[in-house]
Amino acid sequence: MTLSLTPLQNFPMIRQGDNLADIILKGMQSNSIALQNEDVLVIAQKIVSKSEGRLVNLSLVTPSKKAQELAQQTNKDARVVELILRESNAILRTKTGVIICEHKLGFVCANAGIDQSNIFPHEPSDGLKPSRRLNKEEWALLLPKNPDQSAHRLRKKLNASTGTKVGILIIDSHGRAWREGTIGITIGLSGIPGIVDLRGKPDLSNMPLQTTIVGVADELAAGASLMMGQAAEATPVIHVRGFPYEPRESSIKELIRPKKEDLFR
Repeated sequence: MTLSLTPLQNFPMIRQGDNLADIILKGMQSNSIALQNEDVLVIAQKIVSKSEGRLVNLSLVTPSKKAQELAQQTNKDARVVELILRESNAILRTKTGVIICEHKLGFVCANAGIDQSNIFPHEPSDGLKPSRRLNKEEWALLLPKNPDQSAHRLRKKLNASTGTKVGILIIDSHGRAWREGTIGITIGLSGIPGIVDLRGKPDLSNMPLQTTIVGVADELAAGASLMMGQAAEATPVIHVRGFPYEPRESSIKELIRPKKEDLFR
């Protein structure tokens, strides 16, 4: 069994309204990669959010009283805190610089996944003066409204254009409750399983597995994140061949632990 992960080099900067499917196909061609059935494309959340217009100019955000209070507690920009509140179901923990929340999408993450790195916008239609547009600190990028739907739309376009059946993962960098450091995790998927339940399968001693449920989408997301990098690599799309599990329809809901089973809340 061989698993190959190949970053698409020389990927262009993405702007609002860009057709990601067309841009990815051109990137595949320029990297001499032809899609095959059961290939997977792992895509960084940022380019999905950018294409869907999820950039927000902070000068247009008015913080609520709650946001101002939370900003003082955490030493964060009150406008960013306001966006975190809007994107969250609940605030779970706070400390200086960090707000842990349950995102509206259901998963727990820091700062509602809102980012201010590597998002410098191009030609935003916000009516602002050019001098305001060029201030990189005045911008924030939100997660896609529905990453599962984003993944499904992209998969449908790619399948139609190439005549193949591929899977799509949309990933982001998140921390973990037990460990230091961020890793790539799945926030949206289509045509690839989120989890694989191995309970009842025999181990090497022919004993049935009792509790083994594998988060295969997150395992692949972490590997792809290694190839993407976290700084100025500019490789937001990873082509995957040899993913060792059967393709199927799925949803991010598979990977979200129910609250009643979450021992950290």
